[in-house]
Amino acid sequence: MTFEPVELAGHYVRLEPLVERHREMLRPAAQNPRIWTLTASAFGAAFDPYFDTALQRAQSGAERPFAVRLLAEDRLVGGTRFMNIEPAHKRLEIGSTWYDPTVWAGVVNPECKLLLMRFVFETLKWNRVEYKTDARNQRSRDAILRLGATQEGIFRKHMVLADGHIRDSVYFSVIDTDWPDVKAGLERRLRY
Repeated sequence: MTFEPVELAGHYVRLEPLVERHREMLRPAAQNPRIWTLTASAFGAAFDPYFDTALQRAQSGAERPFAVRLLAEDRLVGGTRFMNIEPAHKRLEIGSTWYDPTVWAGVVNPECKLLLMRFVFETLKWNRVEYKTDARNQRSRDAILRLGATQEGIFRKHMVLADGHIRDSVYFSVIDTDWPDVKAGLERRLRY
């Protein structure tokens, strides 16, 4: 049994459990192809299948996807989710994260990750959060390291992407004993 969907709110963003009413509000944020260069395509005609899959995984309890709302502008700017949820092992992955490029390198990503990890470590009392990204995606790798995560290794030939590319995936983690320092670093970045 996994945990129920939960809304998480901070100073800058609110993470809303993904539901059908988010579809059209989220569509404009997903239209910049720069977002999807090294990830699964969800712009144009691919947006609806992407969104439908996210809803199906949410309804089954396999994942907990969120729409990311930028509070200052009251608009949806991206998505993220809890996935690969393993209650017996007290671990999960935070992934399928994407944002409109207008919010890249700002407060959105660090606050989203602060809210998500705070829930995992302080509410659920779980042991581990995992992140992974395409080895070619240096921007994402750098962002994960800036969160305070530890790079653990590279899974070679880990995934076959829609375009046929065989992806190497870089794995990172934050564990419960890392959390106090990671949290403090994120709060400093956000000027909490």
